Amino acid sequence: MPELPEVETVKRGLAPTLEGAQILSVDQNRPDLRFAFPDGFVSRLAGQNVSALSRRSKYLLADIDSGDVLVMHLGMSGSFRIENDVLNETPGSFEHPRNKDPKHDHVIFHLQTSDRTRARIIYNDPRRFGFMDLIPRQRIADHPLFRDLGLEPLGNDLSGDALARLFRDRKTPLKAALLNQKLIAGLGNIYVCEALWRSGLSPLRPAGSLVTKTGRATKKANLLAANIRETLHDAIRAGGSSLRDHAQTDGTLGYFQHSFAVYGREGEPCRTNGCKGTVARVVQSNRSTFFCPSCQT
Repeated sequence: MPELPEVETVKRGLAPTLEGAQILSVDQNRPDLRFAFPDGFVSRLAGQNVSALSRRSKYLLADIDSGDVLVMHLGMSGSFRIENDVLNETPGSFEHPRNKDPKHDHVIFHLQTSDRTRARIIYNDPRRFGFMDLIPRQRIADHPLFRDLGLEPLGNDLSGDALARLFRDRKTPLKAALLNQKLIAGLGNIYVCEALWRSGLSPLRPAGSLVTKTGRATKKANLLAANIRETLHDAIRAGGSSLRDHAQTDGTLGYFQHSFAVYGREGEPCRTNGCKGTVARVVQSNRSTFFCPSCQT
């Protein structure tokens, strides 16, 4: 599945074309993706203007004039590409080639953009694990997809004090707590491993160990919160990790994956200055965890 930086990167790539555009028509080329499309999907979108494009956790949300929100999830292999009358192919060079087979172009949005040009946004998804839905804006907060999501890790809401409030008295391993979407929305395996390494914190330590007996944030909690935000922002600037199928909408891939310190580096020397340890791999909740047992305590 894509992690938060990948989805944020796609959002930023789509926004210049999609925000302020009118949806002239929609081609829906199959009845379902992971789930069935909502009733009237095409007719409810045709003629609507897109007022805003945002992200919540790993979901893309496009607000339209009718009051509905077009909710989009990339699944495992979903991607968007933008075509217009000048460019009729996905630009950029791919480290991991994208599937351009038209049989996997499941949804095509025909647009008139805010600068009055014509464009197409095409959703391609070979594995069909992504999905789209239309949800009234006033129901978003209480909708099953969103009502239990935790705080957003990119903004000011994520702080040492917030971690202290979330982790107080929790004995679950720190990495598992960070991946709990009901506590923090959108964090994934890759970037949690990287943030924990930057913070010198073991993924195996109890989450509650970052909180004082009086419920206050420790220095380690403050450091971890800062490193989570920094790790995510670094990945967004690089375009996301793009480990398999995820790409920016202009066709290019990010290069943050080449600067992973621990993820995927089992058996390699730790990159912490002065550390002579070796990156280890353990399995937590059926996911690989990479860390340095020597300097992450």
